[in-house]
This record gives sequence, structure tokens and C-alpha cells, in this order.
Amino acid sequence: MFKEFKEFVNQGNAMDLAVGVIIGAAFGKIVNSLVNDILMPVLGLVTGGMDFRDKFIALNGQVAPAGQAVLTLADAQKGGAVLAYGQFVNTIVEFLIVAFAIFLVVRQINRFRTPKKA
Repeated sequence: MFKEFKEFVNQGNAMDLAVGVIIGAAFGKIVNSLVNDILMPVLGLVTGGMDFRDKFIALNGQVAPAGQAVLTLADAQKGGAVLAYGQFVNTIVEFLIVAFAIFLVVRQINRFRTPKKA
């Protein structure tokens, strides 16, 4: 088993995988920032100031404490079960951006691999 592992590492597959994981993690942070810091504020402006990150449904019927206009997501999560659908919307947008970027990369790679017809 050790010999097979050594051959696997020496083939370069492990290094390719490691580089892919590191670049993927960094790309994920960039996309996360793009969604949270650029796209969602613009979407919030278009929708009349709505901030999707803070949208949720408190499943136990919690309301804002006296003197506080709105129950925050953090407070609601401390108090019990919460459907944080706003964060889910952000995650879907992040996924779509990553999926589209991967599609573009794979599409370009396939163009390089496919021989051109004469």
C-alpha cells in the first residue's frame, strides 16, 4: 500500500489536487466577497434597501425585545431554530458564480483538447 501511495504522489496527481484545493479555497473567498460586498448591496439598493443577509423566519415566534425595533438574526439564532433564508440566497448566488466560472474554464480546456476540423 505504501508503494502504491508513493507512486500516486510521484505521478503528480496529489500535487495537482493540492493546488486545485488551495486555488479553489481562495477563489471561494473571492466569490464570497463579491457576493456579500458588491452584488448583494446593489441588489438591496434595487429592492429598496433590503439586506438579504438578515432575512430569516424565527420558528418559535420570537419578536424583538422591548426598545429594539427589529429582531436581529444573531439574536434569533441564540433563541432557537431559525430559517435563515437570506443567507441561503447569498449561498445560491455564490454557487452560481463558482459554477459559471468552472463552466468557462472547462469549456476553454475542451476547446484546447478538441482537434479542429479541417
